[in-house]
Amino acid sequence: MPSLRAHVFDWIIRWQVKPKLARAAGDVAAVRRIFDQASFPEPPGITFRPAEIGGIPGEWAERPGLAPDAPRLFYLHGGGFVGCSPRTHRPLTGAFAMRGFRVFCPDYRLAPEHPFPAALDDATAAWSAFAAAGPAGVAGDSAGGNLSLALMLRARRDGLPLPSAAVLFSPSTDMLGEGASMHANARRDAMFDPTKLQNLVEAYLAGHDPADPLASPLRGDLAGLPPLLFHVGAREVLRDDSVRFAEKARAAGVSAAVTIWPVVPHAWQLAQSFLPEARRSLSEAAAFLKSHARTPEVVR
Repeated sequence: MPSLRAHVFDWIIRWQVKPKLARAAGDVAAVRRIFDQASFPEPPGITFRPAEIGGIPGEWAERPGLAPDAPRLFYLHGGGFVGCSPRTHRPLTGAFAMRGFRVFCPDYRLAPEHPFPAALDDATAAWSAFAAAGPAGVAGDSAGGNLSLALMLRARRDGLPLPSAAVLFSPSTDMLGEGASMHANARRDAMFDPTKLQNLVEAYLAGHDPADPLASPLRGDLAGLPPLLFHVGAREVLRDDSVRFAEKARAAGVSAAVTIWPVVPHAWQLAQSFLPEARRSLSEAAAFLKSHARTPEVVR
């Protein structure tokens, strides 16, 4: 049963965030300000330090005293491809650090100043160097979930190590927006009006083919991907981006699980200091990543 706090949080997002995003439609700078102003408490006792991996700036999140062989996680933040940063996503990277991971979050370039494939290029450069240091998992939320999946397709294509497993929180997987939930959940989604999401797609793609699998991972050949776990809200317009991807992945022989959470809004894991569903989601994701920890394979 959903918690009372889930209902409260859904109400807050529905009445305080969704109208702002709707009014800002077409104004990428305004959308960026809204995303960047989102403020959630950082988990206590976690050290955040700047770093550069593979020539890409970013931030480590670590719990003091962590064992040298602690599992490693490469986290790609969301933000509609136009906003947010490792700093805005400290509630998530810090939450994984609390659960025993050594986490790196790259500060990839944002659209529209740097359209597709700049963000993916940065993620690939950072992942190539990160994975060279040992086995690791990958995780991402929203646009970061899209980049996580596209990164795996590109890594497989280019002969880079694949992650041991991946967790995707409400990822965008289809830039053509053909999932049934885009229409069925248009009013139920607490954050997004699907008619306004096209502005973010256009800012990111800048005329590039939305059916390109590196932009819409759902359109790619999914064979050979590592185990995948999707967490998505039942009311989200992006719900079927996860459901359809998992179905296609399983048909290609990939282990893929989806948990559909009632009531909670998009990227609810950011509210881990307040929301029990956020803490449960993060704990389940951490357990999944740890259960699949192994030496990543290199696909030739």
